[in-house]
Amino acid sequence: MHGKRIERIAIIGGGTAGWMAAALFARLLGPLGTRIRLVESEEIGTVGVGEATVPTIRLFNQLLGFDERDFLARTHGSFKLGIEFRDWGGPGCAYFHGFGDFGADIEGIAPHHHWLKLRMEGDGTSHEAYSFPAVAARKGRFAPPPKDPVSSAPYYQHAYHFDAALYARYLREYAEARGATRVEGRVVDVARRAADGFVEAVVLADGRRVEADFFVDCTGFRALLIGEALGVGFEDWRGWLPCDRAVAIPCARRGPLTPYTIAAAKEAGWRWRIPLRHRIGNGYVYCSAHVSDDEAAAALLADLEGPALAEPRLLRFAAGRRKAFWAKNCVAIGLAAGFLEPLESTSIQLIQNGLTRLIEYFPDADYDPAMIAEYNRVTANEYARVRDFLILHYCAAGRRDAPLWRDCAATPLPDTLRHKVDVFVSTGRVPMLTEESYAEASWVAIFLGSGVAPRRYDPLVDRIDSAVLAQGMRRRREEIRRVAEAMPTHEAFLERACPAPAMA
Repeated sequence: MHGKRIERIAIIGGGTAGWMAAALFARLLGPLGTRIRLVESEEIGTVGVGEATVPTIRLFNQLLGFDERDFLARTHGSFKLGIEFRDWGGPGCAYFHGFGDFGADIEGIAPHHHWLKLRMEGDGTSHEAYSFPAVAARKGRFAPPPKDPVSSAPYYQHAYHFDAALYARYLREYAEARGATRVEGRVVDVARRAADGFVEAVVLADGRRVEADFFVDCTGFRALLIGEALGVGFEDWRGWLPCDRAVAIPCARRGPLTPYTIAAAKEAGWRWRIPLRHRIGNGYVYCSAHVSDDEAAAALLADLEGPALAEPRLLRFAAGRRKAFWAKNCVAIGLAAGFLEPLESTSIQLIQNGLTRLIEYFPDADYDPAMIAEYNRVTANEYARVRDFLILHYCAAGRRDAPLWRDCAATPLPDTLRHKVDVFVSTGRVPMLTEESYAEASWVAIFLGSGVAPRRYDPLVDRIDSAVLAQGMRRRREEIRRVAEAMPTHEAFLERACPAPAMA
């Protein structure tokens, strides 16, 4: 670093986003002498309903040096192999997005093309029979992938379900142990420098000023710094993602501890089920134009598998993002940066990627405009790719039984997604753009699960005789089933590997 070093960082807001920032900065910037303070108020609650993650969370935890078993025990967590989508094609329909692929390429060609050939020749086997995480999850089995897998082993990854409040507490202990400090107080004003408009300090309700060189806005939907103080606008995506409310409630767990999230389509949106060791997280994400808040809450309560453990909590939001994520000496992280509904558990992923990208582009006191512009460009692309992935679930859904679903089917797509759909239908391939969060196999899982079938497969597949191909694909299915059935149940593995302490 050639310029004057940033010596003071103020993180405004706590919750998962704030304490993830504090923990990462304490780990990487603390040893440089950077002073890290986090300002939060006990008067202001956090959203805290996002309890499901994607596999990249493991990289973040590993960077901090977390022991997986201790982390899971402390957060009452469980493992996640993917998401089951129920009723998106209509009542009784289900498909699975597993954290893995559909097996190794066959002579350089992705296996779903070989499946397509057999399908066109009359083989009725589901493509999910070749997805190891889908097979293992539906059998209720789990064991972590081997550290040194043999080439023939099924490929898969895992993520977690955990209590978001306990994760924030875990991060806070880590950050404070490495020098980060917490300031209790409610922010009532943001002071800016007259010369250039940079943020100089936040002013607390009791008159105290918290000054810093660099500010991280983790104030949630309010976006106190990036939006209210710096005037960065919001790009609204509700035309493509119309759900704008959610009601959430925990309940007692009944039945086995499944290693996957459920996203079940409803008339005006969809319902989540997230299994933790000590409870089930439930929520109904919906479009307020098609169902009232009271009706949504009543529908959720009527659908609980066990006694409710709290009162329903209502959340209002708008899908979209800030027009810039970094302005002057302030970066927005988490809900302050934007919100994409939790259909694919991307909220914590976007926090994580925003923070690690910030470390990559961390400024000195000169705040090079080119570096800020690149951060904003890359982050905007990432949000757009996730947006397109979520829209695909809605536009490809087979439901037409309610206004929401008919509207989603009729809404023109973003050009980037329209191109993906056209190419996949034409060739069976998924064009991958820069800053993609999901690999081709994930897109294929949603396309095929939604009933979007390509018109043809890769012609090079025809190099393999159909009978030989069918025999080889059958061996793949049998191996996947054998390995999955040899695993312990998810609950048995958790109890043996990382038993959770009793709730306080």
